[in-house]
Formats: sequence, structure tokens, C-alpha cells
Amino acid sequence: MTEPAPYTEANLSLIKRIIPHRYPFLLIDKVVDIVPNEGAVGIKNVTCNEPHFQGHFPDEPIMPGVTIVEAMAQTAAVVVGISTDTIDKKLGTYFMAIDKCKFRRMVVPGDVLKMHVKVLRGGGKVWKFEGRAEVDGELAATAEFMAMMDLKG
Repeated sequence: MTEPAPYTEANLSLIKRIIPHRYPFLLIDKVVDIVPNEGAVGIKNVTCNEPHFQGHFPDEPIMPGVTIVEAMAQTAAVVVGISTDTIDKKLGTYFMAIDKCKFRRMVVPGDVLKMHVKVLRGGGKVWKFEGRAEVDGELAATAEFMAMMDLKG
């Protein structure tokens, strides 16, 4: 019989114990449905108070595509932190590649963005993921991405 995973979801406090990102670049509010070494769902409540909306665009605020991909990557980093038991350790996370990235829908203030992240390859320093971002079940973006995870001191 397998032991249950210690964390099936991560609130903001736990997220900050796993990844180093902080305001204004912490782009996830919660991670749910965590299955170690398999995937999870990140949640981002998009508000008009976010700094990128001042310039993207003042009269029509749209969440930049790169921040959607970054939110997927932060969700993936939480999965890695829980999978490798690196909570409260300095886990450096570095993008190595972004492939097959497509944007299908604008993400705007008031949306709840859900990032469905699946581990394609992991277990060592280099992990590969598939990400799908949705708003109300409607596809907003997809990407495959690789990252190197490195413990610092």
C-alpha cells in the first residue's frame, strides 16, 4: 500500500516555502490536485491591480502571454518541490526551453486562470512539463517547457 502524499494542495504560504518568487513576480495564488511526480493545477486570480496592466495595455488590460507561461512554470516548480521534498530549501528553478507555445484566448482582470501542469520527465535536475492554461474551461494557452532544478547551499 502506498503512503498518501503529504500535500495535495499548496496555499500561498506553502508556495513561498517552495519557490523563491515574490511580488511582483509571484504569479500563482494556490496549487491544487497535486500528485507528486505527475502534476497539479495552479490557480491565479487575475486582478486589475497587477503591475503589468499599467503598460499591457492601459485601456485594454490583457495578461501578457509570457506571464501565463511563467505561471505554468511556477506551478510546475511547486510540483517539483513537493515531489522532491525540498520545502524550506533553496530550490533554484531555471527555464531551459519553451516549445509548442500557443495562445488561444485573452486573459483579463476578473478571470480565474487555471494552469494544468503534467510532468513529462522528471526525477533528476532537468524536468520537462506540459502545461495548459484555462479560464472557465476555455483554453487560453498551451506549452511544453523544460527547467533545471538546483538546490542552493
